Amino acid sequence: MTKPGLQVTWPNLARVIEWACRVEVLAPKPGNVNAYSSGHGMKLEDFLHSAQAIAPVLSTAGKGVGERILAAVIATKTAVNTNTNLGIILLFSPLARATLEAEKPATLRPALTTVLARLGIDDARLAYQAIRLAQPGGIGHSSAHDIAEEPQVTLLEAMQWAAEWDSIARQYHNGFGDIFELGIPSLLEGFSKWENIEWATTLAYLTFLATLPDSLVRRKYGATVAAQVAQKASELQKKLINQGPVSQMKSRLRAWDQALKRDFINPGTSADLTAATLLVGGLCQPSALKFLEA
Repeated sequence: MTKPGLQVTWPNLARVIEWACRVEVLAPKPGNVNAYSSGHGMKLEDFLHSAQAIAPVLSTAGKGVGERILAAVIATKTAVNTNTNLGIILLFSPLARATLEAEKPATLRPALTTVLARLGIDDARLAYQAIRLAQPGGIGHSSAHDIAEEPQVTLLEAMQWAAEWDSIARQYHNGFGDIFELGIPSLLEGFSKWENIEWATTLAYLTFLATLPDSLVRRKYGATVAAQVAQKASELQKKLINQGPVSQMKSRLRAWDQALKRDFINPGTSADLTAATLLVGGLCQPSALKFLEA
């Protein structure tokens, strides 16, 4: 997969944030709430309302990363009173801050590196508060950097510590390398192949799920189950790429979606990484306006 060049004008940040969240949740992603199937006690409308709630908060100038994280979690709780998007908020907050600091899309990644390096203990304190408020599933106590306690390290240091087993923390550690180098090429390959943002999103999701065993699945069910889910995702990803009409894949994706939900398995981290890919794609790629018009 080739890496395309970057666009030279910024779309509206709030608009792209809401668009990325909407496209991600609407796409057929096995195991997640989507336009074709609810699940895990949540409804599609919860995610759409959440997207509307966080877009203006995350795109506001002047806020630090920790402030954005906490404000977006509060906005979500006010809108839907459930945790629909903590992972998205953790990923979008530094991206939004970097977007507001970058002069043009070509400088987004260097700006993001600067934003991450600048994260302080106060960002960690606000992020910990947000995580406690969101009450995500599968979070227990830790011997170090426990979110139930006041942080003694910066948010970047806390994320670097967790990067080995948490793919969202890993993005802070590697400068969102998986988004730029894995997600974006996959998303654009799918869009080039089908000219359909929904199926391109499905491909990006399966690519993440196949390559990075889902952190949420691993946290709840262990490494063996996460590896099994990754293997199945790899099989479907290859079939989706090599298949003729994507309509032929619908029944396979639907069957796996039902099986995962029957077993209460929700690969939520892979969905969050996909949403972040859509945000970067919507901001930076030549096909972004096509995405936004879809």
